[in-house]
Amino acid sequence: MTVHFIGAGPGAADLITVRAARIIAASPVCLYAGALVPRELLDTAPAGARLVDTADLDLDQITAELVAAQEARLDVARLHSGDPSVYSAMAEQMRRLDAAGVPYDVVPGVPAFAAAAASLKRELTVPGVGQTVILTRTSARSTPMPPGEDLAILGASRATLVLHLAVQRIAELVPELIPNYGADCPVAVVARASRDDELILRGTVADIAAQVEAAGVRRTAVVIVGAVLGAAEFPDSHLYSTTRPR
Repeated sequence: MTVHFIGAGPGAADLITVRAARIIAASPVCLYAGALVPRELLDTAPAGARLVDTADLDLDQITAELVAAQEARLDVARLHSGDPSVYSAMAEQMRRLDAAGVPYDVVPGVPAFAAAAASLKRELTVPGVGQTVILTRTSARSTPMPPGEDLAILGASRATLVLHLAVQRIAELVPELIPNYGADCPVAVVARASRDDELILRGTVADIAAQVEAAGVRRTAVVIVGAVLGAAEFPDSHLYSTTRPR
């Protein structure tokens, strides 16, 4: 058997890979985060499959489910929202599976920041404007940020900044962003990207917190900060240039 860690995408049920869909349809056990994974994905599981919502389970309970599936020789589709390489808590599960001798693999998915950029109809790497994207989060109720990864340091390059798990604290973050990005730097907040109830807020560092408060956005949102959001005049890339060296 194998535990398949699967990126279930940002919310829309059809934003998963063909491989992920095939594995879900063939796995007799499926663990998923009920608040984040679309129910439609579970409808494709085999008849009689064991469906386990992990929202109220701790790490020991989740591990027990995976070990029990191994003992029964049943493949597991372990669904994580977005892409499991970022903020998925996959690493600690893998560590325990290694200790228990349970085999696993990983199927990538569409990350929330990519879905947000698609909804904004924006490329996050615009020639001459921004060529670096920093994916990070802030520390509140989650684990502390490592030394050297605070916004003052990360923002010094003025690279495009993608903040996860930060929308609840956005008013507190504005003073940390202004020194590097300026009050008029474009900001977008995309809540529930790709879902039917998606909400997009566009503004600046100076006014985005008020918009977020007025809209009542408290979770499941990505904050993007950077000049690329407002870029209109920029050089064409060399990718399709007729004048680039051959």
